[in-house]
Amino acid sequence: MRALLKFSNAVDWLNTQIGKHVIWLILASAVISGVNAIVRKAFNISSNAYLEVQWYLFAASFMIAAGYTLLQNEHVRIDVITSRLSKRKQIWLDIIGFSLFLTPICLVILYHSIPFFLRGYHSGEMSNNAGGLIRWPVYAMMPLGFTLLLLQGWSELIKRIAFLMGLIPDPTLKKVDKTAEEDLAKAIRTLAENKAKNNNSAS
Repeated sequence: MRALLKFSNAVDWLNTQIGKHVIWLILASAVISGVNAIVRKAFNISSNAYLEVQWYLFAASFMIAAGYTLLQNEHVRIDVITSRLSKRKQIWLDIIGFSLFLTPICLVILYHSIPFFLRGYHSGEMSNNAGGLIRWPVYAMMPLGFTLLLLQGWSELIKRIAFLMGLIPDPTLKKVDKTAEEDLAKAIRTLAENKAKNNNSAS
């Protein structure tokens, strides 16, 4: 289990790094969209390449960040039933979902999307629109995104099994980063508590 937890930590780190940087693709898409609109209105100049690169970037951000979204427990959930279950039953429900649904679905999609990407890559498939872009980069987002999602699904599965074994805290609880002010307040509180203990001991 220790080796599996190391694997889980590595996957979490990978998707965290990707999640922190993929947001720039959305910014790039918005900037390109704005510049394209201004140029089209001001100079009556446009290109399908500008339009396509916008949804290329948006598709990339959506697919690549799927694993990070799962890591943050931000995927849509139906809590009408699960909210009434005990924590252990909720964890078991997650284990069943990751094992019997997420993993097979990701594997099936990878089975079909990898050859689809390879065909587009080797043929150099281009957009049917005049001035459009080459297609294989956006095709690559599907196998890449579902690989990251599959790895994160396995990471979540490992963490939930480890939780049931009493090896780690509840992995479903969100880890909220504390602000500098909160850290300072905690340090002052700890210092005051230690001082009070020392005074009590001295008396």
